[in-house]
Amino acid sequence: MKTYSFKNLSDSQLKELVQRPKMDFRSIFGQVEPIIKKVKEEGNAGINHFTKQFDGVTPDPLVMNPADTEVTVDEDIKEAIDTAFDNIYQFHKAQLPQPLKVETMPGVQCKRVTRPIERVGLYVPGGTAILPSTLMMLGIPAMLAGCSTIVVATPPDSEGSVADEILYIAKKISATHLLKAGGAQAIAGMALGTKTVPKVDKILGPGNQYVTAAKMMLQNSEAQIAIDMPAGPSEVLVIADETANPAYVAADLLSQAEHGEDSQVVLVATPGFDLSRCQNEINKQLGELPRQQVAQKAIDKSFILTVDTLEEGLAFSNQYAPEHLIVQCKNPEQYEDQIINAGSVFLGKWTPESAGDYASGTNHTLPTYGYARMFSGVSVDSFLKQITMQQISSDGLQNVGPTIEKLAGLEKLEAHKNAVTIRLRDINQNT
Repeated sequence: MKTYSFKNLSDSQLKELVQRPKMDFRSIFGQVEPIIKKVKEEGNAGINHFTKQFDGVTPDPLVMNPADTEVTVDEDIKEAIDTAFDNIYQFHKAQLPQPLKVETMPGVQCKRVTRPIERVGLYVPGGTAILPSTLMMLGIPAMLAGCSTIVVATPPDSEGSVADEILYIAKKISATHLLKAGGAQAIAGMALGTKTVPKVDKILGPGNQYVTAAKMMLQNSEAQIAIDMPAGPSEVLVIADETANPAYVAADLLSQAEHGEDSQVVLVATPGFDLSRCQNEINKQLGELPRQQVAQKAIDKSFILTVDTLEEGLAFSNQYAPEHLIVQCKNPEQYEDQIINAGSVFLGKWTPESAGDYASGTNHTLPTYGYARMFSGVSVDSFLKQITMQQISSDGLQNVGPTIEKLAGLEKLEAHKNAVTIRLRDINQNT
């Protein structure tokens, strides 16, 4: 990992350091467009065409109801899933919004009510490994929000099946459909709808660049869908002071590096942190990883930044806006207010990022690529929409009506003004 000194960086160098590697979306859009087109024209046959091409199988049936399926899950795994499920459920249930009702002036009642997004699609990546944690992170808040149609899409295995662990969670979240397909074809199927895949209103979940491109393209099409957030490769930024354990820091960096060759890990170190020992730990732990080659390539493209103070480190982190921020320092909670831009934060030496990925309760579907500056991670709010309502009494209209008339007149919208004026006239005539 290349090392930089914060105090020696020019503004342009600093700006360059917080930039993520560019993604060639123009090329990717060109590859995804015909996939979307074929699914639009051929429906299930289009999805199956690309599933056969990319995954080598044609699942039959393509779509199933998880409730109708018997599953067998090892008891130890089932217990782990249930524990994680309960923690995630508890944290997300607490996010359900409270009713909001305000009388802005006598006789003028305004309120905001919450309604679920009715039809949602949850994308759960597959391929080299199954990801039951991702389904919990998406499915639990969807269930709590009260979404009536929950479509889970995930790539099938070599037999055209889906792992029982995924099916077990799909049943727990009351998923209505399971689409055995991945990639851009699955996104297109959910966005456009087919004979057996319901058209959804919003698609959520992480995926590779083709999945991301499909989500971005379809939200700007006649499909009229929303997506959770733009997404890039996974990333972590670790801030370590002299009290941080180099072995823990190395483990946290590698836990993110093993996601993919394009993952980015950043170490921000204050004076007194043992960088040499940390590098030795990285090399040692790296040699023991099954995904050593993947993690090594990510590490090679990542960097270390030395700073004079934790405040400098936090200032850089806010500019970088990491998906995951780990603060390994003495009394980390005292720095909470200085953290402005981050997807999810992990405070103290006993709080690995892995906890948030699996079982502490917070969500792991987070903004990457610097989007933490303006996007939040997935939550119950991601599956809800807010509707405002108002009811005005005759006294209330007498109170607020003249204000409306003056403002509508100022904007030369006479029909707006008249809608109030004729009511006020009737009120005055009847009093």
